[in-house]
Amino acid sequence: MYIKKENITVSMDPKNTPIKHYTSGDTIVFQTLDCYSGNIRNEEDLFHIVDYSTINPATGPVYIEDCEPGDVLKVDILNIKLDSQGCMALAPGSGPLGQFIKEERTKIINIEDGFAIFNDVIKIPITPMVGVIGTSPKEDKILNGTPGEHGSNMDCSKIQEGTSIFLPVNVPGALLSIGDLHAVMGDGEVATCGVEISGEVTIKVTILKNNTSIPTPILRTKNEYITIASGKTLDQANNAACFKMLQLLQSKLPMDVYEAIMLLSITGNMEICQVVNPLVTARMTMPIWVFEKYGINSL
Repeated sequence: MYIKKENITVSMDPKNTPIKHYTSGDTIVFQTLDCYSGNIRNEEDLFHIVDYSTINPATGPVYIEDCEPGDVLKVDILNIKLDSQGCMALAPGSGPLGQFIKEERTKIINIEDGFAIFNDVIKIPITPMVGVIGTSPKEDKILNGTPGEHGSNMDCSKIQEGTSIFLPVNVPGALLSIGDLHAVMGDGEVATCGVEISGEVTIKVTILKNNTSIPTPILRTKNEYITIASGKTLDQANNAACFKMLQLLQSKLPMDVYEAIMLLSITGNMEICQVVNPLVTARMTMPIWVFEKYGINSL
């Protein structure tokens, strides 16, 4: 079950035509382009050559049979396979440090033996992650560069192998798309890019029927539950991610709002995903052991 990188969309849209149909429990491999649609191949290729309408292509969408609005789509990230070369591209004015960027600059970064070769001195262990993953919004199309309640360009470094992401189902079939891999990326993505790279993502899809108690998008990693939210400002994103975690605690644990807020303040962590997309993205984490103490082993 393989979806080639030629099957891409640059927006998540209820009118998108699905590439293939799958069923709950299926394993699917998405071949993906990098965020520049493969247009930056050497250090002479600068950011201005990239057509902005092609940025953040996502492979898909795929249609999941019997997936209906009101359901939740669980996506298990089973494997991320990277190509051998990634890149970074800077442009004046981009990101929170853009005032210091006076000219465009591209850096090619090779991937060797599990490391990103930054220069002759620094090589960084790769931590492959998915930048764009989402389902269709309910009504209007949203370009892949913009994150939202449907997921998409959240650039959350926790979306790695072994992570499960729970996404909303707004339209029949969910219309799942995936793209924008990174070999390495720091939280915040302050240069507007990580090590952007093409590759393959292997996932398993599972439908959770009529599961409206889960405040999507939400992640489950080995040790944490993570609620994610995007907003025009970091304050808006932080507050929304925090509120979602409060909702999760109240829906799953036998405690009132006061106790839940106190627990959240001493065991939860507020973190930044990215601050460079049209909407910024934040996350709130909570250790899984808190839920397991009450016998809650899954969502």
